[in-house]
Amino acid sequence: MILDKILSLGKKERRVTEEIRRHIELLCDACDKFRCALEIGDSDLMREVSELEREGDSVRRRVISHIYDGAFLPYIRPDLCRFVESVDEVFDALADTTIYYGEARVPEAIRGECIRVALLNHRMSDLLRLTYEAMLAGEDLREKTLAIRIFEKKIDDMKFTLRSEARKIPVENYWVGKGLSDFILGVTSISDLIEDASDQLEVLSVILR
Repeated sequence: MILDKILSLGKKERRVTEEIRRHIELLCDACDKFRCALEIGDSDLMREVSELEREGDSVRRRVISHIYDGAFLPYIRPDLCRFVESVDEVFDALADTTIYYGEARVPEAIRGECIRVALLNHRMSDLLRLTYEAMLAGEDLREKTLAIRIFEKKIDDMKFTLRSEARKIPVENYWVGKGLSDFILGVTSISDLIEDASDQLEVLSVILR
């Protein structure tokens, strides 16, 4: 198993795998808080998403530091770092979208669909967590990465529906309209980044065999 190989390497490698696990778990929590905040319209809960993003950034820095402090063989390190950075990009997009939420005044006409997108984003983040665990166990990742791609395609379809419906909504001025457009783009772009992270896991799975 890949996990056996990792554990046989030493404390530095175990520390990295645990920190990466924590990084992904924080992302799952952030996606779930975002969904809950959007569902109940809670701005304070949205701010907690940004706090989780900052915590995730601290974990990312520790992982990178451990890697370049000698964890894993040199040929593995760049791809490990790319995976960690790809997860961080999801955090960044999520944090940006919380800002757009404050500016958007999401209308009831599209609020339900936005909540459904946020729910799918959370499910995708959890699938990413399961894919990471499967990689460590040396399991085949294809079923899980396929599920991630299916969810991403579903959200991509929903994005066009949201944009079409948003065009019918009257707005007070340019800035209100821009805020709404940015929010829709933000909430529907998270799935693309999660898919990118899962692609990087597939690369790591091959390298670590």
